[in-house]
Amino acid sequence: MEPKSLPRRAVVGVIGLVGAVVVADLAHSGFGVLHRDQTAPTDTDDDRSDDPVGVAELAPGETVSLPGTVTDGDVSVERALENRRSRREFGDEPLETEQLSQLLWAAQGITDARGYRTAPSAGAQYPLELYVVIGQPGVEGLDPGVYRYLPDEHRLEFHKPGSVQAELRSAAADQRPVETAAIDVVICAVDERTTDRYGQRGKQRYVPMEAGHVGQNLYLQTETLDLATVAIGAFSDGAVREVIGASEDERPLYVFPIGMRV
Repeated sequence: MEPKSLPRRAVVGVIGLVGAVVVADLAHSGFGVLHRDQTAPTDTDDDRSDDPVGVAELAPGETVSLPGTVTDGDVSVERALENRRSRREFGDEPLETEQLSQLLWAAQGITDARGYRTAPSAGAQYPLELYVVIGQPGVEGLDPGVYRYLPDEHRLEFHKPGSVQAELRSAAADQRPVETAAIDVVICAVDERTTDRYGQRGKQRYVPMEAGHVGQNLYLQTETLDLATVAIGAFSDGAVREVIGASEDERPLYVFPIGMRV
């Protein structure tokens, strides 16, 4: 089935050097690095839904499919770089599931039969986990709550029910965009996946660099979709972890509020 056409899309496998530096600074100032080591469900699991909408009956741990993605958009990487800005104001309309799907693919999507992703990772250890906090106006067809992105299957795992954007805003120094956005993408890191191979250099340098790459991919894909976002690093690691229901070995690095552009 052909994915629904989206406005102004582009392929954004660009290394986020600026974002990497920002995240590295945050990591050294105490704002965090992360994990959630869970096995993605297999095709024989009973907790899968192929319907990307109408997920009111989902229980935590169940998964929902995402629409297909586009790799031949009509906005060049150069144009996306030129137009990229941090935007803190959002419209009242919900995102489409196709837009959410494209954003998550840009951040951590699989692009190779060997499992390589849109963002580079030291030693292909892939320590990052993406949580999606959906509130209001949210995403068409998806209930408010916390979801986790499963890159290997390009699916969402329902993690925690209910809108928690107000709590996430409180955890992020009361920054208004966190609550007014349609969604918040929280990037966490599982340090051990990288430190097992590279030691503390992995935690102090490679993991923050990777988060920067992912953050820039989100910025550029957001730009091509005519959406708005801003990178947020001022937050309490422990409070964010509690709000999204992450485990103790997961440390938040980034919060990206994303919504319709005004």
